[in-house]
Amino acid sequence: MTRAAVIAGVGGYVPPRVVTNDELAQRLDTSDSWIRTRTGIARRHVVEAGTTTSDLAVEAGLRALKNAGADGADLVIVATTTPDRPCPATAPTVAARMGLTDVPAYDVAAVCSGFLYALQAGTASVTSGFAERVLVVGAESFSTILDPADRTTSVIFGDGAGAILLRAGTPGEPGAVLDVHLGSDGSMADLITVRGGGAEERSRGGEPRPEDRYFRMDGKAVFFAAVRRMAQSSRTVLERTGWEVADVDRLVGHQANTRIIHAVAEQLGLPPERAVLNIDRVGNTSAASIPLALADGLADGTLRAGHRVLLTAFGGGATWGSATLTWPALPVG
Repeated sequence: MTRAAVIAGVGGYVPPRVVTNDELAQRLDTSDSWIRTRTGIARRHVVEAGTTTSDLAVEAGLRALKNAGADGADLVIVATTTPDRPCPATAPTVAARMGLTDVPAYDVAAVCSGFLYALQAGTASVTSGFAERVLVVGAESFSTILDPADRTTSVIFGDGAGAILLRAGTPGEPGAVLDVHLGSDGSMADLITVRGGGAEERSRGGEPRPEDRYFRMDGKAVFFAAVRRMAQSSRTVLERTGWEVADVDRLVGHQANTRIIHAVAEQLGLPPERAVLNIDRVGNTSAASIPLALADGLADGTLRAGHRVLLTAFGGGATWGSATLTWPALPVG
């Protein structure tokens, strides 16, 4: 019998500290109106001192297991741009803290596309028979790599984590992941980057440049590349799934910018009201973005059982991807 990876549970978590646009305006040359107009963001959550990415990931992972009524998983995959340490990976720490000390666990680094890359890996692990249950987590403490004086990035990003539990099932079940499409273009590496901290910097010798510690992004170039690649990838995965655009009930795009999500919907010919949005409340949470949107969509009823769902994202690398699935009946609360 053909195996499929089926979403059995979903969970999301954001740290309690909220940073509003007005608070940012007190230290940056900006305003609530400027931020809302250009990004659609009203507030974001940020970690307090001492809180790590693994802290967020563990909470989201536990919530996903609870939502699924499950007591564990056979594999843990964590997508993150902000691991607790450069070495070792964060996923084994997350697994151990969840009581999963004997299971394989690894990180995926594809920035804002990271969750979709991890979803593909988790899906392949289930369909191949390698695992029966896979916990896929996207988690970020993005505020820790932002230049506090950089208006263009400080207003966009927030911290949080989202997770799904995949289980073995059949392709016709609600919740089944139907297809995943991925792509990359390393020639665009400088569009979204943190230059410092890796072998490139250390092999140069000399003192590290302070500015290389921080995240940098060419916003205008990223906007156009993101819309083009997300729309292309979406069309590809829809064709491979056998869906028409009109078949899509919900578009869950990476919550990078409201204008990007609406532009992708327009390129595809989808009504904007079919897009699931939570960016106004949490900002851009990079690899955590899509699973957080799924958790919020479940909580507020935007996602309902039987909905045909299209996921799509663009991130550093450059990387991009899309996936199709049917939304399962999951408990709320």
